[in-house]
Amino acid sequence: MSLEKTYKLVPGTTVFDAEQSAKGYHLNQFCMSLMTPENRAAYLADERAYLDAWPLREEQKRALLERDLNAAVREGGNIYFLAKWGATLGFSFQRMAGSMTGMTEEEYRAMMAGGGRSVEGNRIDRAVLEAAHAAPAAPAGQHAEITGAVFTSHVPAIGAALDHGRTGEPYWRPVFEGYEYSRAWERENPPDVIVLVYNDHASSFDLSLIPTFVLGTGASFGIADEGYGPRPVPGVEGAPDLAAHLAHCLVRDDFDLTLANELTVDHGLTVPLSLMFGDVEEWPCRVIPLHVNVVQYPVPSGGRCFALGQALRRAIESYEEPLKVQVWGTGGMSHQLQGPRAGLINREWDNAFLDRLVADPAGLAGVPHLEYVEEAGSEGIELVMWLIARGAMSDVDGSGEVEVRHRFYHVPASNTAVGHLILENHPRARRSAEGAK
Repeated sequence: MSLEKTYKLVPGTTVFDAEQSAKGYHLNQFCMSLMTPENRAAYLADERAYLDAWPLREEQKRALLERDLNAAVREGGNIYFLAKWGATLGFSFQRMAGSMTGMTEEEYRAMMAGGGRSVEGNRIDRAVLEAAHAAPAAPAGQHAEITGAVFTSHVPAIGAALDHGRTGEPYWRPVFEGYEYSRAWERENPPDVIVLVYNDHASSFDLSLIPTFVLGTGASFGIADEGYGPRPVPGVEGAPDLAAHLAHCLVRDDFDLTLANELTVDHGLTVPLSLMFGDVEEWPCRVIPLHVNVVQYPVPSGGRCFALGQALRRAIESYEEPLKVQVWGTGGMSHQLQGPRAGLINREWDNAFLDRLVADPAGLAGVPHLEYVEEAGSEGIELVMWLIARGAMSDVDGSGEVEVRHRFYHVPASNTAVGHLILENHPRARRSAEGAK
């Protein structure tokens, strides 16, 4: 067992983790539906019919119909969600807890009045605990690896040009020619999964909820309607197992992520996919969305984003499947969309940013927000997201090298300067293994 999940060894205890959450997602959402009087009345009128309207496994339905809370927990139920189901049935929390221990409500209440259950006799066996904390043997098999990073602007007008067949027009042709090499490179270096760093543009998140970092942990993600209807592109297939692993590792690494099991994605994510893969019936790989708030201040610093990229690499490389992963940073380059400075473009600053992104990413991570806003425009702050992808490369800690495979810059695309960079990642361990062959 992974040391990180030793909580599974505590007797009589189920810790609600990402694995349990994925298993019980619809079960817990069913419980949430009971927060309105009309739904509670409908459920009590015909429990089976109400349950059948939800995509629940038969085991989950049976657990609820038989009032078997232990089974419901095993099937992914969380006690705080199940409490809403119990309240609908008129159960007290003590009745619910007692039923899981083999006690009546009265017996359980008496136990609690007497001081509660003792921890003695309910601890992990010492020998098991010591074995779990012993230095682990070198893991067998292959692990996931980061093969490269892609950096690109995500201009919505680029998506419109693609969707309306305007890529060959004189205005747009130079933009799309800059990605011809990129599409060929992706065909030669296909990833299994992309961790795609982007920002939502008031599509999935409005001012009622402003999370700083959001990791998409769902199995799929629909295309957002940004006011003109959803883009006519494929839906996005997620990688929930890897995403759950990343969430586990990153939160343990002190990055406070918001986890999204349901999420629609806008041009910030779909335009980069279209630029790199073209017009396809389905995207050729799975995608884990990583949203960063750069709309309302405070926004994360470049240093924080760079550190998140480093933690992301550690998390990816600890995943015990031989996946090829790319990390994409999107947004920018210089542009301002509001106020008397609207239309601001700074070629010199943009190209200096690209230079430093390759040669001095740690120094670039120290650039303050004020410089981004002054030199690259108020919306140019999106460039901090590129530092997440850059931080995930192996040269950052000296354990490998990166190779610049493509660089492109063009002005304008609608209101924005377009920047694009591809870095191949070459960890020394991998190069040594290839040399030995």
